Amino acid sequence: MPLTAKGPLKRSTRTLWTLLAIVLPIGLGAVILYAQAERTLVRSSLETAEEAIRQFDLMLDNTDIAARALLPQAGLECDEVRQLALRDQVTRRPFVRSTNLVWRNNNNYCSSLLGSYPVPLDPRDYVDGRLWLMGGNPVTPNTALLVYRWSEGERSALATIDGYHLTNALHLISRFAHLQLQVGEHWLSSDGRIHDGAPPLAAVAPLHLSSSRYPYSVSAGFPEGDIWKYMKSQYPALFSLLVFLGCAAGVLANWVQKRSASPSHELRRALEAREFIPYVQPVVRGDTLQWAGIEVLMRWQHPKEGLVRPDLFIPFAEHSGLIVPMTRSLMQQTLEALAPHAQAFIDGFHIGINITASHCRDLQLLEDCREFLAAFPPGKVILVLELTERELIEPTELTRQLFAALRELGVMIAIDDFGTGHSSLGYLRKFNVDYLKIDQSFVAMIGADALSLHILDSIIELSGKLDLGIVAEGIETPEQRDYLAAQGVDFLQGYLFGRPMPCAEFVATLKSH
Repeated sequence: MPLTAKGPLKRSTRTLWTLLAIVLPIGLGAVILYAQAERTLVRSSLETAEEAIRQFDLMLDNTDIAARALLPQAGLECDEVRQLALRDQVTRRPFVRSTNLVWRNNNNYCSSLLGSYPVPLDPRDYVDGRLWLMGGNPVTPNTALLVYRWSEGERSALATIDGYHLTNALHLISRFAHLQLQVGEHWLSSDGRIHDGAPPLAAVAPLHLSSSRYPYSVSAGFPEGDIWKYMKSQYPALFSLLVFLGCAAGVLANWVQKRSASPSHELRRALEAREFIPYVQPVVRGDTLQWAGIEVLMRWQHPKEGLVRPDLFIPFAEHSGLIVPMTRSLMQQTLEALAPHAQAFIDGFHIGINITASHCRDLQLLEDCREFLAAFPPGKVILVLELTERELIEPTELTRQLFAALRELGVMIAIDDFGTGHSSLGYLRKFNVDYLKIDQSFVAMIGADALSLHILDSIIELSGKLDLGIVAEGIETPEQRDYLAAQGVDFLQGYLFGRPMPCAEFVATLKSH
């Protein structure tokens, strides 16, 4: 159905859903960007480690060439080979800082820097007998050195890479990541210091990669918080877009909630489209059964749902305050449909229209009635306003002035569904009423419920004592018709005489009646 009985959501609930609509796209987008940034840093960490391996392998290739070239010189006198062989390799090979020769009993006896300078060599310092990451030597005691050793039998040749080249490579290769060089139990950090043990594991994208050619490895990764830093530096436009989408989603969610929670939106749309149309039901005289008038009923011609019953939308219209413009539109459509055919009516033809307390808050109803009656020849129709009891009409000075002016205009007042509301007797006291309309629930009990029949008889008796006209609704059987006619009821209304119908159908039926 176009409307439901579910009331509007609480403001706190709407706020919660609105905030959720804002946070959800921003949060989901942030999670996606976070995952993307993390994958990017993992890839960057791998590329950094691979580049470091390539650079360090290149450095060690030069030491390997130098050491292999010098190996045949091991055992010769230091003075013979120092000037020619040792220093020649230092000069010709990039990254090689110094070269040394080792002879029997691991005696490091000749250096390109110091000449003949016997120093015992401990093979256990070298990983796989080839690499030693040391913290310095007597010449440069606080500078890291990477020593490469190549041996055959009792002969060995050493080629050393200065820590400057190592730390410079660590800096250049990894501008943002943390990168360390590890050889055995020692590792070199980017500040040029040698540390013992395993390097610390990076908080983000940790990676450990070993060289396939030399006995060393590198560790790469990023410090904690670098994912968010990367996102801030690389995705500022996307963050702005996420915030915009979140705010837009929140606005949309709030609008949808109000639109779906409040029936007034759909009612306003239907009112502008003139989907609320008049249906009329005949009212006949109790004595002659001649058509004496009609009651105008509101129906909703919904474009998707078809014809909608009034009980499904009238309460919402009254609650939202739209019942007044809806009734005004109904009166306008009724006079447009019936006024051209007024000659077919008997004089004093009754046209009943329902009103509520909302109609009695100003004098606009008086102008609507005046405009309605002006569309018909004088004396041709009598407008009857039927007071419904879903809302109480307070007897204020304004309402007294309104009803007095309506009576002066010739408009009659009827109390609809008399006997079912708590305010009916109060209305008789406070307002100058012309008719009582007996609710169909009492009529339906004729011949079935003695108590309801007594109430019905009491209402008829009361109207007679108060000199009020009386209309009985919901007559569906001849038995009900005959009983009410016998009781002197003035007007009868119900399916027995005619169902609610469009105005055009009523006019056609009236002419042939």
